[in-house]
Amino acid sequence: MALLSLVCFGVFVGYIGRTAAQICRPSLIDWLLTSFLLFASSIILTGFCLSPLHLTSATWAWALGVFVPPTLIWGVFSKIAPQRTPFAPLTMLVHRWHAAQRWYVSGGAYLRFLFGVMILTLAVIGITNLILVLFTVPNEWDSMTGHLNRAVQYIQRGTMAHFGGTNWNMDTYPKSVTTIQIYSYLITGGFENAFKLIHHLSYWMTIVAVFGIAQRVGKNRLNASFFAAFAFAMFLDFLMQAITTETDIVLTAYFSTLLYFLFTYRITREDRYLYLAALAFGVVYGHKVTFTLLLPSVFVVMIYTVFLQNAWGEKKGLKKGFFNWSAIAKLAIAIPLCFCIWTLPTGYLKNIEVFGHPIGPPTSLKHQSIERATSNGGFRNLFEQGSRNAVRYAYDFVNLDGIRNVEIGQKANRVMRKPLVYLEDKLKMRLDETTEFSIVPFTFERRFEFINGNPYWGIFGFALVFPLLFLVLIGLVRSPVHWFLGIALLLHFAALSYSAPYDPWKGRYFQETGVLGVLFLTLLFSHKYSLEKSGYSWALKTYVGIVTVLGCISALLAVFLNVRCLPFDALGHKSAFKTERIELMTFARPDITKAYQKFDQMVPDSATVALGTINDDFEYPLYGKHLSRRLITINPFEKGVQPIPKEADYLFFSKNVIPPLPTDIRLGTDTTMKDLIVPGEDYYLRKLK
Repeated sequence: MALLSLVCFGVFVGYIGRTAAQICRPSLIDWLLTSFLLFASSIILTGFCLSPLHLTSATWAWALGVFVPPTLIWGVFSKIAPQRTPFAPLTMLVHRWHAAQRWYVSGGAYLRFLFGVMILTLAVIGITNLILVLFTVPNEWDSMTGHLNRAVQYIQRGTMAHFGGTNWNMDTYPKSVTTIQIYSYLITGGFENAFKLIHHLSYWMTIVAVFGIAQRVGKNRLNASFFAAFAFAMFLDFLMQAITTETDIVLTAYFSTLLYFLFTYRITREDRYLYLAALAFGVVYGHKVTFTLLLPSVFVVMIYTVFLQNAWGEKKGLKKGFFNWSAIAKLAIAIPLCFCIWTLPTGYLKNIEVFGHPIGPPTSLKHQSIERATSNGGFRNLFEQGSRNAVRYAYDFVNLDGIRNVEIGQKANRVMRKPLVYLEDKLKMRLDETTEFSIVPFTFERRFEFINGNPYWGIFGFALVFPLLFLVLIGLVRSPVHWFLGIALLLHFAALSYSAPYDPWKGRYFQETGVLGVLFLTLLFSHKYSLEKSGYSWALKTYVGIVTVLGCISALLAVFLNVRCLPFDALGHKSAFKTERIELMTFARPDITKAYQKFDQMVPDSATVALGTINDDFEYPLYGKHLSRRLITINPFEKGVQPIPKEADYLFFSKNVIPPLPTDIRLGTDTTMKDLIVPGEDYYLRKLK
């Protein structure tokens, strides 16, 4: 059965590729990104349709159902934007491979060195990450409490209907990425690490999209496009999420695909890219509500690429400055239509019905929203605290992330940042003293868990991107497209700063900002002091060379010293390949490891277990190695303890949720551990039958 499922998966991927070739122009980048968008959107739509039919766990339904959406999408495109130039993607792939080889050989010694270092680094990282994806279990906090937990719940229940989980994310988080995870798991015959498929694929597709956007922005300069793509591949939090089941990297992939189609429309003026952009818009908004914070940035990019296209372009018959009303009208129809199909069904409407808000319950909104600032001083206080957050995040960016995973790098980082710390003290900004708009208080020396597990952009960001951004905004470097990109970047930076309290884990949200920022690196190949020229630009070449080498080192150290998933023994931790399953899954909560191991040893894989746990408890490891235990929540978020169901064989619970009986087995937790982010509960096990 597993072999048949894999055959169906292979046929589906081939069908997606063939369908994409009938929609997009003869372009390898177009084909790859259109295929990616069709792949994701088809599975998402299939999942929405199977859920009310209670077929979420039916592999055969997934295997057949995913062929319907791409067929319908192709049918629509064949009417509104027919493709008249068929092409063979594989032939084009071979041709582009040979062209890339010729490009590398044709470069000068400096460029061959620069790109050689980046290519070698990316190859090592790519192979290492693929091995980690295939052979290590997921262990991210949000996945253990919410994302993967609910994926298994939906499979066991046969539907994605609202059920009231322990963690509020179980029901309130948009379900589009969960459909892809469920499909990946079932179609591979129950391969647990297939949950990571969409995330690892998103890493490579984002790199492809950045290359394509850089082609549009940098006027088809291959050096500029490759440099931007390789650099973004080493933006650290983006790089590290490639082996996880975190959702931000998928949002980044959808967002970069949306930007690519918008910029491609500006070059080609073909309506198909407006419709593809609308499809990407519906998919990305259905993926995660934080896309709302990107809407101002997307609007600014649309002004440049669509609305005022003729102010910068060549279209005959229109005078400079006119709006492109035809394109605006098409987007105005296509985006709401795709929003209704791919966004609303993902859970926003159900959240309004259950919680009265499209995002979720009031408790979660108050925890991470502007209410924490406006409730104490109104919008004036929000402006003050949000401005303070903007400076905090700016300070967090200026760090040798990756490199400071080792002691010598940490020392160098402290020395480098001394002037910034001194400046903050003299200006009396009180970044670390004011905590009212912070989830975790800001510190100049972030905890190792934060710098190791959730870095920002690394040296590429503060040493190259931000200086170029500054030069563009003050007008010293003139480039209309980069001016628009700069405004879009600042809008997203401001949205992240003012919309929610300071969070040291925020590096993951700045991945999307990074897609905008990395495009400024194309200026290194288009200005009169271009890296492609020889002679008087040696100072710039030396500087960029040093930054690039350090950026590559930081990327390697971020991967090989990622204590959450180590390829080799390091920093006092065992390799992820040597670590026992439960121990690796509870890495972020080491005080609960032994209790969970006892549970795993005592409870059969086929048992039904009632859960009396709390919002922050890891529930995913309790399903067992084969994800075969059935878990039933009896303490749903904000509803109180419910009766123990009759079908339950065991009760696993926290002492703070259900008072233990003398006959209950105490699994416990390690109370001797200090400096934990969230201490574990005191766990008990009760045999019911």
